[in-house]
Amino acid sequence: MDYHSDRFTDFSILIYKEEELYALLPGNVVGTRVYSHQGLTYGSFIVKESAKLLETFECFKATLAYYYEHQVVDLYIKVIPTFYNIMPSDELAYFLFKAQATLMKRDILMVIDYEHKLRFQKNRREGINKAKRNGLTVQIDTNYDGFWNEVLIPNLEHKHQVKPVHSLEEIKMLAARFPENILQVSVYKEDKIVAGTTVFLTKTTIHPQYVSGNADKNTYGSLDLAYDFVINHLRDDKRYFDFNISSEEDGTILNPGLIFWKETCGARAFAADNYLVETASYKNLNLNVK
Repeated sequence: MDYHSDRFTDFSILIYKEEELYALLPGNVVGTRVYSHQGLTYGSFIVKESAKLLETFECFKATLAYYYEHQVVDLYIKVIPTFYNIMPSDELAYFLFKAQATLMKRDILMVIDYEHKLRFQKNRREGINKAKRNGLTVQIDTNYDGFWNEVLIPNLEHKHQVKPVHSLEEIKMLAARFPENILQVSVYKEDKIVAGTTVFLTKTTIHPQYVSGNADKNTYGSLDLAYDFVINHLRDDKRYFDFNISSEEDGTILNPGLIFWKETCGARAFAADNYLVETASYKNLNLNVK
């Protein structure tokens, strides 16, 4: 997280049990509110693999108490979608229920489950065949410069008047630090890059962080070829492929076009929730254990 530390006022905490790290919460503070870090896609309440439910509850309660004692009024926390966990880990959802947290946002993620994989539908297969007929090739390389400068930045500027969240320098630095977790997949027509995706890999999931194709992507089928490659050639021991969010305005509006396209690739829906919890709730927080 240090590469963008100048953009946030950090208020992350580490929780220890007998001098051994047990849990952590990456966070930043704005006024009297702490966010589970706004510089991370998720970065929620994270516990060690051997964590037990009742001890984890005490960690969560201690987290709220610590923030309360440091004049934090509430905590805005993202719940990591379950498919990113390496084992069952729904403790946080239950703790938030007990703390009477308010659901602030529920996004829809479109996800492929490789253990129940559906075939690409006819229109997606036609796009892949079109790309091959047009002589397009796809490969894993390090052409972040070409993808950012020739495809991604111009497209985002033209369509949405925005820039990528990561600068070219930042993504190259992160890829160098985490070469097993960040890959560039590029699609070429002869020697010219026409589409690509920068892919993030976790222990459970493949996630294309940035995807873009030039103006001829529909004519040439370049994005269909890119997705086919990433979905089928990077899976290894992964269980899921995460197409990312398909909802807008805090989850209140669905994007039918995005959803239709992802469903034709075999994706189905998962929910991603965000809650607001008052730190003072720790005072009345208990599990009512018999």
